[in-house]
Amino acid sequence: MSHQFQLIAPCYFGCESTASFELKRIGAQDIKVTDGRLAFSGGAEMIAAANLNLRTVERVLILLKTYKAETFDELFDGVYSIPWEELLPADAEFPVKGSSLSSQLSSVPACQGVVKKAIVNRLMKYHRVSTLPETGTLYRVRFSIRKNICEVMLDTTGDGLHKRGYRRNSTEAPIKETLAATIADIGRVRRDSLVMDPFCGSGTMVIEAAQKALNIAPGLKRRFAAERYGFIHASVWAEQRRKALDESKLDAAFEGVGYDIDPAAVALANANAKLAGVEKRCRFEVADVRNFQASPEAIVLTNPPYGERLGSLNEAANLARIFGQRMTEHPAAGVNVITADMEFETHYGKRATKRRKMYNGMIPCQIYMYYDAPKREGGFVDKRKK
Repeated sequence: MSHQFQLIAPCYFGCESTASFELKRIGAQDIKVTDGRLAFSGGAEMIAAANLNLRTVERVLILLKTYKAETFDELFDGVYSIPWEELLPADAEFPVKGSSLSSQLSSVPACQGVVKKAIVNRLMKYHRVSTLPETGTLYRVRFSIRKNICEVMLDTTGDGLHKRGYRRNSTEAPIKETLAATIADIGRVRRDSLVMDPFCGSGTMVIEAAQKALNIAPGLKRRFAAERYGFIHASVWAEQRRKALDESKLDAAFEGVGYDIDPAAVALANANAKLAGVEKRCRFEVADVRNFQASPEAIVLTNPPYGERLGSLNEAANLARIFGQRMTEHPAAGVNVITADMEFETHYGKRATKRRKMYNGMIPCQIYMYYDAPKREGGFVDKRKK
């Protein structure tokens, strides 16, 4: 393999611009953004850095080949042409997963079989063996066929990147860590921000904001599939971990406060903050939204209970109404709410300054943003610092 890899990072719809910004920060090259994914390139260091540092993508895949495949023969030949022997040892375990959309080859199980067979034939020929025991390191192969164009990929992540390693359990219908990190970015969380969440659940929103403010790499507490891959040296991972640790800013003046009416959720949030290494900067308390008082300088980030997290939609509407009243009485610097409730503005009692579509898994949501934008020509100004 060459030292440069073509890489793909899928993400939830709505997270693309934040993810692109993160990729630039870690030095990714040739970044191309499309709906729900980012393509970029880099060496082995980039594979490690992306897995360790990216907050808002779901995984990092090596793109091995893109080609047209309308028949099983074409599918087979394309997969067979990849130098698998340079990537997979003779004892590798390599399950194949894939998907097909609007293509001639519509049966995924049949395609899986063909892809697997092509890899087997190539490995047996070039490793000069007659059997492949599949008892060694796990290499997850993925393929995707869209409008007869096949992409063959190797997963470097393992469990999705939203699994940071700090969330032991969670309350009902939690928000994904990757989405919470995107909302912290959209809400302009800085090193010295005060972040408040009146419906904190297991604490994800406040914890992700804290990790962002302190620049704690989200992947530091976990392991990745590619750490066991023979073609990426262990020293690469050690170096990128050390670099990520060196870049954390644990002395930042950030403060995070979360409230929830459920004592079990609050206990869980405090435990999760400890596991995430931010317990000194975050505190979670049992409180009803009826008593919520935001500080004037606070950035409020929240995912109010809705749908399956509550018995009835009336109850959700009522909570949004109370929340809106509390924010009118105690205004904050910014309020960022993610919810699947398409009537949220009506319930909350105020039109958002700005809205943004997002998906929480398969659930269409909106982020409703309330802030006083600086009056400038040309609309809102992005004042991010790198």
